[in-house]
Amino acid sequence: MADISASMVKELRDKSGAAMMDCKKALVEANGNFDKAIEWLRQKGMAVATKKASRTATEGLVVARVADDLKSGVIVEVNCETDFVARNEEFVALCQEIAATAFETKSLDAEVLMKQKHGAGTVADFVTEKVAKTGENMVVRRLVYVNIEGPGAVGSYIHALGGKMGAILAIKSSKDVAREEMSALCRELSMHIVSAKPQYISRTEVPVEVVENERRIEAGKEDLAKKPAEIRDKIVSGRVDKLMAERCFLDQPFVKDPNQTIAQYLKQKGTTLGAELTPVKFALFILGEMTAEPTAEAPPSNGCCQH
Repeated sequence: MADISASMVKELRDKSGAAMMDCKKALVEANGNFDKAIEWLRQKGMAVATKKASRTATEGLVVARVADDLKSGVIVEVNCETDFVARNEEFVALCQEIAATAFETKSLDAEVLMKQKHGAGTVADFVTEKVAKTGENMVVRRLVYVNIEGPGAVGSYIHALGGKMGAILAIKSSKDVAREEMSALCRELSMHIVSAKPQYISRTEVPVEVVENERRIEAGKEDLAKKPAEIRDKIVSGRVDKLMAERCFLDQPFVKDPNQTIAQYLKQKGTTLGAELTPVKFALFILGEMTAEPTAEAPPSNGCCQH
């Protein structure tokens, strides 16, 4: 049996949101394996949503920039250490400049962006200069560049309350549609993404292993333990189907009209505009949310700490 330390229990509690005693029991049951422990907690109904498991407490801004012709755009997250700096006009201007450079250079990730030319130096030099001035570390954490060829448009939405979250969306169209119509559509659906927080566009994008994992978790829940196998399978299928509908953009109820799904709304809108509308890519950034994407930090300078 693995030796379960207090630090392991605390880490699992931070990741799962479950009680300390439940976390300790889960780690014992899972022989110290964190993934299995979280799965055990979820089966017992003790863990919060897994997407909260890797949140980090960082400050900063999410900013976006979209081309005038709506054919491309970028969304960027820039972190700093305090909300005081995040609300500073100079930091806001820095974020806008970084987004503009990412857009102009079509940078595909933060590491590439930091090497791009900015003024007399690079973006990294520009950030380092601001770090030295404020005394706070700043990090260009992540970005997504989106473009679309042929008919269609890119749009974005940044939440009005402090720029803590935002989304960018590309929609393909079967024929050219008025710019104003596509701009408004992309914006309102980007707003939906910020509100409903989908993970995939459609169920065809959901990895098989994700579905299988959810089936295993649901099948292991205590309320199904005494059900006959055939009934249990039907209940599990129904629950997993509901979970996938919550996570897939096209299956979600439209926040502005919950009586129809996004797929139904797009079909209705397409009929009005005389074109078939298909979302092809989106990105949702929530400030401080952990991702697997690389980050790019400014080089160390006096008066700042690297984290």
